[in-house]
Amino acid sequence: MSPVTINPERLLKAAAEVLNTEAKAIAALANRLDHTLVDACQRILDCRGHLIVLGIGKSGHIGHKIAATLASTGTPAFFVHPAEASHGDLGMIRGDDLILAISNSGETEELIRLLPVIKRLGVDLIAMTGNPASTLASHADIHLDTSVDQEACPLGLAPTASTSAQLALGDALAIALLDARGFTAEDFARSHPGGKLGRKLLLHISDLMHSGDALPCVDQQSTLAAAIIEMTRSRLGLCALVDEQQRLIGVITDGDIRRHVEEISDLRSFPAARIMTASPQTIRPDELAATAVDIMQKRRIQGLLVTDHDGRLVGALNFQDLLQAGVV
Repeated sequence: MSPVTINPERLLKAAAEVLNTEAKAIAALANRLDHTLVDACQRILDCRGHLIVLGIGKSGHIGHKIAATLASTGTPAFFVHPAEASHGDLGMIRGDDLILAISNSGETEELIRLLPVIKRLGVDLIAMTGNPASTLASHADIHLDTSVDQEACPLGLAPTASTSAQLALGDALAIALLDARGFTAEDFARSHPGGKLGRKLLLHISDLMHSGDALPCVDQQSTLAAAIIEMTRSRLGLCALVDEQQRLIGVITDGDIRRHVEEISDLRSFPAARIMTASPQTIRPDELAATAVDIMQKRRIQGLLVTDHDGRLVGALNFQDLLQAGVV
């Protein structure tokens, strides 16, 4: 097979035309939004069961993504393949569920074949099609119009602008429902506990901080030698100075020692408090670990001390702790 010669200008022009065509299709879709989207959202919010998404071919791939987005943003949903539904998977659908059927033509045979069964089950149907006069649209309780003027494919064959419109409207539906439910970032994290986002939104300082015997601290009257011994033992690169009530007075870091090395004649007699940073940046144990990342990056520091509401030292952590936890 002879190699294909690429014309860069023609290739870039074709790619730009696709993006422009699909962008126009989505913009037109936004301008057509009306009460039907509101009705669909209300029907989904009122549903006591699951939202079942159906679609085949390219619309099926879009359906998979829409179902996944809905499920992760607070709307119980899953995808069922229409062909498999006719061979037993209809048993997944119950009377208190709701169906979202996706088909650009609205005449997809596998979906049309299911219409009588859906009606017998007493399940409401939301159709998402590019043809309001289609069989699927006319049998639906609510129709969402995803029609486009043209496909981005120059042959007018490959679903491109139409599938972009379906995906965009599915996202719009999911986010509108998210807003209506008052779905929060913490709610989102609970459905994504294994990912980096989940760790950022679920892990708190108390989950990561060093405390108890692992906490590097000395009395405010201690010598620099004692502070260095604590820093070496903890390997956190810092040591806190506290008063008799364990309230935080200041902190010494590796950098503080290096900056003041010429002043230090005898570590065993030099007061640690002389080179400490008084009233250092702190964080509460109930704050998110992601907040610690923001503080450290903005202030260009490598560690944080954790205090309670009375200013008592309860923990410490450094940037390495956040890295190891996958928060950064």
